[in-house]
Amino acid sequence: MRMIENQIFDEERALYSNNDILVRNCSFDGPADGESAFKECQNVQVESSFFNLRYPFWHDRGLMIRDSKMTQYCRAALWYSSQIEIMNTKLHGIKALRECENVKMTGCSVISPEFGWSLRNVEMTDCNAESEYFMLRSVGLRFSHVHMKGKYSFQYIKDAVFENCVFDTKDAFWHAKNVIIRNSIVKGEYLAWYCENVTFEDCEIIGTQPLCYCKGLKLINCKMIDCDLAFERSEVEATILTPIVSIKNSLSGRIVVSSVGEIIRDISNAKGAVVVME
Repeated sequence: MRMIENQIFDEERALYSNNDILVRNCSFDGPADGESAFKECQNVQVESSFFNLRYPFWHDRGLMIRDSKMTQYCRAALWYSSQIEIMNTKLHGIKALRECENVKMTGCSVISPEFGWSLRNVEMTDCNAESEYFMLRSVGLRFSHVHMKGKYSFQYIKDAVFENCVFDTKDAFWHAKNVIIRNSIVKGEYLAWYCENVTFEDCEIIGTQPLCYCKGLKLINCKMIDCDLAFERSEVEATILTPIVSIKNSLSGRIVVSSVGEIIRDISNAKGAVVVME
């Protein structure tokens, strides 16, 4: 690979259509304020570099980024790219990752509204994220030990597995389909409305009015904290190890719970069973 080291680039399309390059300890910043530094590149490695300009990685294939920083001014950093690996890197600009596929992220810091829209096949491990509309309409997610804070996350996602994660996020998993969440903490109001074939296993769920209008919903050995008006109009099979404030109008299935403050049935088709463990 051709080495590019210890340089500053600020012109438009500074390394446009370059292939087989290793960029180390470089800065993409300066008065020319140029965009799209690595557009249409292949087989690129970037190490210990600084990005303060817009749209650096568009339409790239075969990209590895490690130990680098993308500032708040590095907006829309990675779009329409594939075969991406990002390690120990800060992605702090809005819309940092979109319309990409085959992405692996490890040890990264994400502070990026509208991060991760319309991705395919993403692995994320040991990462922290702050975002709104995180991972909207993405498919094939595999997350482990991810801490995420924000609103409206994981909406319309499909085919995902989350393990050992902590999510503090309002309106999460709306319209999600074919999702498993294991050994995780999920905190936030109005969790997973309108989802389909979603399973929570050994999870702690915190917040008001969770899991309404769901189909094929399963909870296996979960804890529910401060959860009221839960499961409204849902088809659900659940085993809940903690008391729940109230259950409202579950349509079908069976909810086994340690205790429940109130069971509300005020529509005729609320046929779901609620069993209180002795």
